[in-house]
Amino acid sequence: MKKQWISILIVGMTFGTAWAIRGQFGHEPGAAWAGGIGGLAVVLASKRKDWYSNVFSIVFAAAIGWGASGMISYGQVVGYGRSANFPNAFYGLLMLFVIGSLYGILGGGLVGLTLQSSEKNKVKWGALFSEMVAGGILGYYLLIVQLEWLMTPPRDEMWAVSFGAGFAVLWHMVRNNYHSPIRVALYSAIGAGFGFAFGNFLQTLGTVMEIPFNMWNVMEYSIGFFGGIGMSYGVFSSPWKEEVPIPEKWETNVASLVVFVAIPLIILTDSMGYNTLMERIKDKNNPEMSAMISTICATIIILSMAVFGYLKSRKPKTHYGDKDVKQLLIVYLAAYITTSYIVSGCFAGNFPLNHQLYWVNFVIILILFSKHFPSFFENPIPKININRWWLMVGGIVVVIMLLAWISINIHGEMPGAHNRF
Repeated sequence: MKKQWISILIVGMTFGTAWAIRGQFGHEPGAAWAGGIGGLAVVLASKRKDWYSNVFSIVFAAAIGWGASGMISYGQVVGYGRSANFPNAFYGLLMLFVIGSLYGILGGGLVGLTLQSSEKNKVKWGALFSEMVAGGILGYYLLIVQLEWLMTPPRDEMWAVSFGAGFAVLWHMVRNNYHSPIRVALYSAIGAGFGFAFGNFLQTLGTVMEIPFNMWNVMEYSIGFFGGIGMSYGVFSSPWKEEVPIPEKWETNVASLVVFVAIPLIILTDSMGYNTLMERIKDKNNPEMSAMISTICATIIILSMAVFGYLKSRKPKTHYGDKDVKQLLIVYLAAYITTSYIVSGCFAGNFPLNHQLYWVNFVIILILFSKHFPSFFENPIPKININRWWLMVGGIVVVIMLLAWISINIHGEMPGAHNRF
């Protein structure tokens, strides 16, 4: 079992690095790119040839699932966690646990369902997404409009949409006895939830200690690291059918188009367009030239990655192997790191320390993936022990209370702190 945990930690490291990079982009597209990288890490760590053949569908599910909750506004909640009094600090960390859990339920749930789907027991994706849309609408109407359970006033309350959609996913899995996907969803939830709350505590601690580092980035890494651990543990400790069917050609085409073309192009237009970059680096020397070079380089990188993904998607799936998945991960993660340099103003002379650490993580991840570590547990667990899971949630809440108490005793009023009550 110890060797299995090495594979789980590698996935956590990979997803943590991707989610830290996501901090430069934000919102749904940034989370989707990071989610796709997490999905690639799970497939590569699994060493399952049939999953290699289905890699584009799995990565697509990870990107959509983890990206969907990028609609949630959490800046105000982070401020609550920095409060100098216990009720507000505890509320902030607890709500970050809830928000992180919503990321995990949708991200882990859709990945698990993709791994579960088979010729004899196909997931009805049309019905599922319809239920998610309906659940999101009903969740927002009930929780926000009717009950007025406002988490982040005066900001939007889109967490309720994710809550409704997540509930719909879980209910769909329960109705259809998809036990392994349930395990992936719920362990992803507590992993990402704890990671978000703990990351906010680390951010506060780093600020108090005056550590000269981007502590917001530490918080982002934390949710990805623990979310990746939760998702990979759920996958590798659950039983799966022996053979995943090879996807239809159109499924691979759509998945590759979304993952390698649509998501990066949205990020390019939103974050690395000339006018956007000009606004970011307007105080630097010769910002016009820097912004122009940055936009051109970002376009070349993203178009090259799109071509690479397209060519890989055209390869016969029966010939897919470890090398192909590793190449996809290298290109997808390296492009994300490189574009994060660009959006941070590297051509204007800005090279933040955290970006250098992305490359350090990248090299370590590749070295570890080059070695063979078993990933699946010898005795997979067929169903989630819901009582044990709730016990874990209760234990995390107690830990969050302790973190909140420590937090308020190590600082006074802090910049960016907010009080909900």
